[in-house]
Amino acid sequence: MENKLASGKIKNTTQQYLDIAEIRDNTLIMRDGTLRSVVLVSSINFSLKSEDEQNAIIYAYVSFLNNIDFPMQIVVQSRELDIENYILSLKQKAKEQTNELLKIQITEYIQYIAELISMGKIMNKRFYVVVPYNPLSDKKKNFFSSLVESFKPASLIKMKREVFLRRRERLTRRTENVIGGLSSIGLKSVELDTQSLIELFYNTYNPTTSANEKMVDVEKLRVA
Repeated sequence: MENKLASGKIKNTTQQYLDIAEIRDNTLIMRDGTLRSVVLVSSINFSLKSEDEQNAIIYAYVSFLNNIDFPMQIVVQSRELDIENYILSLKQKAKEQTNELLKIQITEYIQYIAELISMGKIMNKRFYVVVPYNPLSDKKKNFFSSLVESFKPASLIKMKREVFLRRRERLTRRTENVIGGLSSIGLKSVELDTQSLIELFYNTYNPTTSANEKMVDVEKLRVA
């Protein structure tokens, strides 16, 4: 019997089921017309701080939250740490090393890392703050306008340039406010650019594939 699935064309894509309509100029454009920026944040080893330092961090965090007048989302992503390239670079250095003692030490270090990995997975945590902007946050949508927006395909939601720039400017002010507030706590943070945003979602939704197939530069992508 003829395999109709093999001969037919796939009409549905994963993107159809995502809330993201477009990624442009370091910004996530959602299907409902709202915007998002994503900030990558460093971490603090709170338990190693003195009591006074811990209290100072808590007070700074409370002050930071009190100065924010919009909702935020804090995301913690755990992922298995890939150190294969690191081990390969060590092996290359061992080959190039002319000092026999250093070569032995590098080889022993590689063996130590390999044994450490064999005992269990080494996880890497990354922290993100998602900053939203909703142009209708002060207005209530009626039922029919919300219903119509929910059925709009991504191709119909692409914003006009001037509208996007106006909304993006307001989102930028919010993002800068968040980055400044995080800095007062002692946290380093940076807003993800377009390439980093695409890689983030590519790695999130394709954990197995992304380990073997890395994303190409966004400037080299060709989307029909």
